[in-house]
Parts: sequence; C-alpha cells; structure tokens
Amino acid sequence: MSTAPVQIPRSLAMLALMTMAPATRQPCPPGACICERERLHAVPDADLRILRLTRDEEKRLLERLENVDSLDDLRRLQQRIFDQLGLRVEVTPGSGTVRSMRGIAIHLDALPGLCRKTRQAIPAAIRRGLEKNPQVAYRLLDAHDLLGG
Repeated sequence: MSTAPVQIPRSLAMLALMTMAPATRQPCPPGACICERERLHAVPDADLRILRLTRDEEKRLLERLENVDSLDDLRRLQQRIFDQLGLRVEVTPGSGTVRSMRGIAIHLDALPGLCRKTRQAIPAAIRRGLEKNPQVAYRLLDAHDLLGG
C-alpha cells in the first residue's frame, strides 16, 4: 500500500497564508539601540506597522529612495512610507542657504520601534538620491520658491 501526498485545496492554502502574522523586524541586541521596541509592545493598541520594516524590506526601501527620479516620485514614497509604516518623513530646504545636499533638511518623526540605524539610513539614502539626480533637489527648492520663479 503506497501513501500518496495529501492535496490541500487551494482555498485553504490561501486562507492559511492570509491568517499568518506578517513578518516583523528582529529585535536589536539589548543596549545597542534606542528603538524602544518594548515600550511599543507594552501599549495595548499600539501601531505596530513600523515593525513590518524587516532588514530586507529596509534594503529595498533605501534602494528605492536612492533612485528617486522626480519630486513627485519622492512625494509618493513619503506618502507610502507613512501609509505602510506610520512614519512621517519630511524633506524641505534648510533654514539657511542651500549650497549642497547637506542644506536639505530631512526630518523623521520620533517613532517607537524605529531602529537607530534605520533612523540614520533613510535621510542618507534620500541625500544620495538627490545627489544622483540634482533635478529633484532643484524642483524641491523651486516648490518652496527658493529659486525665485
């Protein structure tokens, strides 16, 4: 008597995938980060979307930020980051004279669960993207009427 493999109906397989918990980021070593992940888990109705940013997803996000090709593309990415992770990223001209990409102010909201390294990597990736494609930075300055036109 042979044993044939059991076939699981497709609808049951899809239901199992939908009920699985989404992948979450691995916790940082104790004392190595200021992400306050424990505080986030302690709040009963906390927004845990930021924990969905796994290391692989973070790499994809940083690559995407480095390859922005227009101001609209950057704005769409900012909106998607907020929608999917609950993280607000603001990119504006600095308060002084903008002579390089360092003059562009990039601010991330303080968000429990956001890793310290990620908090530094996102602005760095945006700056690299603006350096690669300076027309995006020019459109950003123009949108704030800093080029006088």
